[in-house]
Amino acid sequence: MTTRERYTIVSSRNSALVPFIMEHQDNIYRLAYSYVHNKDDALDVVQESIYKAMKTKSPLQDSSAIKSWFYRIVVHTALDLLKKRKRVQPIEDEQLHAIMDESEDHYSDVDMTRSLEQLPDKYRIVVVLRYFEDLKIEEVAEVLHENVNTVKTRLYHALRLLRIEMSQPS
Repeated sequence: MTTRERYTIVSSRNSALVPFIMEHQDNIYRLAYSYVHNKDDALDVVQESIYKAMKTKSPLQDSSAIKSWFYRIVVHTALDLLKKRKRVQPIEDEQLHAIMDESEDHYSDVDMTRSLEQLPDKYRIVVVLRYFEDLKIEEVAEVLHENVNTVKTRLYHALRLLRIEMSQPS
């Protein structure tokens, strides 16, 4: 196979990928950030995910599945990074200042981010994909390689755990 033929195959596969990434770049970054909780790491995850998607040898059979396919790559790339770093993450200056400023806050707000972080990973990702990334249950199941009923059960349990967590006084 010549270089020109390889380029044509890669170009045809990436013809749908590039517009998808451009259109959903904020959502992709937010998904990565929801795992790694660090700007630079989230950007690294997005970049690595794009690289992995671009070098994939097999073209997508169904172009409508590009969202769940690419989100699956992002999720697995983020999880790989977390495993590599053993979940030790330094706190950024911005977050430190926000936490320090919160100590002066006298409101009894519910901090959704903190509540989500209390959930086990298998529940948190279902909530993030379903409600923050606006995927359908079937798409979440596809991204996670799980049965639709498993996703529904995890979502139910996650919402129940969140309700309990948020109803408790701080």
